[in-house]
Amino acid sequence: KTGSATQATAGQRTPGKVAIFATCYVNYNEPGIGHDLLKVLEHNAIPYVIVEKESCCGMPKLELGDLKAVERHKNDNIPVLARYARKGYAILSAIPSCTLMFKQELPLMFPDEPDVQLVKAAMFDPFEYLVGRQKDGLLKTDFKRDLGKVSYHIPCHGRVQKIGKKTEEMFKLIGQSVAVTLNTVERCSGHAGTYGVKTATHPIAMKIGKPVFKAMAKDEPDFISSDCALAGHHIAQGMQLAGTPAKALQHPLSLLRFAYGLE
Repeated sequence: KTGSATQATAGQRTPGKVAIFATCYVNYNEPGIGHDLLKVLEHNAIPYVIVEKESCCGMPKLELGDLKAVERHKNDNIPVLARYARKGYAILSAIPSCTLMFKQELPLMFPDEPDVQLVKAAMFDPFEYLVGRQKDGLLKTDFKRDLGKVSYHIPCHGRVQKIGKKTEEMFKLIGQSVAVTLNTVERCSGHAGTYGVKTATHPIAMKIGKPVFKAMAKDEPDFISSDCALAGHHIAQGMQLAGTPAKALQHPLSLLRFAYGLE
């Protein structure tokens, strides 16, 4: 699948065209997040393609210590992604863990493989890319819809990318045009990858997340949001159990699409 835009306009900070690594989570659990990313790229006339022959990034296997499986996934993905990198594409992934896998974990595990390093250099968090486009003067800021009160959670796998608080920057940019009251929470939600979905460790994950659940409920937000979709659901569950249920859970990309007035 490709978008309708054909003219790639590169900026100082950002390539002018995007290859999207869809991720297992978006493909099989919440495809709407991916669709919202496509709508935002289309609105900004950024040409995009969806990566062909995608395999899992390997992060779940890394967390379980299955390094042979990590290498198999790497061998499936890197030759494909390297082709896009050589053609000058920015590679975007809407799941922080997947982005981190290509930015940090695989380059550390396979430091002598040139294509791994090539993909690392081309890999972007979506908001890292979009804020870069804005700084390059190439992002539309025609926001039309108020977001109201937003409690935004910065996930651990976003922080460790060392790119700054790009999603928060985008919310503040939106707030220059429409109403946004932002409450940013920067602490582990407790989900911790596969830890939060295992029967044995789920109760501990919920306990770890209690300070985040409380902080996210501040001022009864209209939306709660996290770049990590799994953390978002974990937080929503924790808020529900604490008696402060969230009015709505939306991914930041979905809120950006909404703020643009896109359907």
